[in-house]
Amino acid sequence: MNQILFIVGARGAGKTTVGKLLANELSYTFIDTDHHIQQTSNMTIADIVNQQGWQQFRQLESQALQQVTQINRVISTGGGIILSAENRQYMRQNGTVIYLQASASILAERLMQQPESTQRPSLTGKSIVEEMEEVLAARENLYCECANHIINAHLSPEKITTYVKEIMFSGIVS
Repeated sequence: MNQILFIVGARGAGKTTVGKLLANELSYTFIDTDHHIQQTSNMTIADIVNQQGWQQFRQLESQALQQVTQINRVISTGGGIILSAENRQYMRQNGTVIYLQASASILAERLMQQPESTQRPSLTGKSIVEEMEEVLAARENLYCECANHIINAHLSPEKITTYVKEIMFSGIVS
């Protein structure tokens, strides 16, 4: 089975955790677009945003998406990758898009447990709970628009992985 899986969702949804599990079980390569950007730029996401701005970061994100897209890969994307219509279309045309959907309260709880402020700059400057509510309000429709499958990210990473594998092997694409 030669496929490309894109995992989208807000930060804290579990994209990296699920992506690594899924790649391991499928014998695929796991790629995180944010990690790719950091490696190729030798800068943290926070440094890129602070020095070059969000617009430049979004351009780097779009470039990274195309650079890492290859068969037999699970690609965990940055939470804002769906802000670009071109990125949404690109993912739909080149692979299967899995949206890990979670409530703002769950996302905030996860982010507070493992704060990565040096890698994940605030989008709004507000509290994590308020920020996640705003982010989801602005992005939910975009995540849904590009997703082939929407999966409840409140489930365990193992259950999500099992569910995605079932989808893949059944050949279901929406």
